[in-house]
Amino acid sequence: MLMFAFPFRRGLLLAGLLLGLSSIAAAAPAARTILVLGDSLSAGYGIHRDAAWPSLLSKRLQEKGLDYNVVNVSISGETSSGGRRRIGAALRANSPRVVIVALGANDGLRGLPVGEMKDNLEAIVAEAQRGNAKVLLVGQRVPPNYGAYAARFQKAFGEVARTRKTAFVDFLLDGIATQPRFFQADNLHPTADAQPLLLDNVWRGLAPLLK
Repeated sequence: MLMFAFPFRRGLLLAGLLLGLSSIAAAAPAARTILVLGDSLSAGYGIHRDAAWPSLLSKRLQEKGLDYNVVNVSISGETSSGGRRRIGAALRANSPRVVIVALGANDGLRGLPVGEMKDNLEAIVAEAQRGNAKVLLVGQRVPPNYGAYAARFQKAFGEVARTRKTAFVDFLLDGIATQPRFFQADNLHPTADAQPLLLDNVWRGLAPLLK
């Protein structure tokens, strides 16, 4: 009788152990998602995508033991209106906990109406907030030779952040824009060496949202 009872008991113990492990695995929370919605400054234009600041953000999160993954849906040439069209699908596909909105640079370079850009950014932020995501809005600027337009453009980002009560970083290229060595030959797109500095700028606004 013992010859059969022992294997049977061992089988029960093994089955119980496997069941317990599967229950632990099922209970483990899935990594939360940070969605980056931006343009070429966030898409890594002209450099390897792994060197772009959103990829460096993934590495920093891992180093700090923060359970987030980064989904970068930035597209070179994107405007605020393009982001407005895409945000709904991006939210549904990724269910992000945090959304980083880094758009507007192309609106400014093309001289598009500041009021339209503000409307688009507010709509993007509002849709993300309706999906229960925290939002970090990243400001952009245009060169001073744009005159009064440059001042209105810069001011718009802070106004959107206050209206929608979002986290805010004043300028993605802070500390970089006046340093030619950090730009590619087109004088518009940051080099790979500049990406850690871009990440530091974003991190100042992002870190409090991850607590």
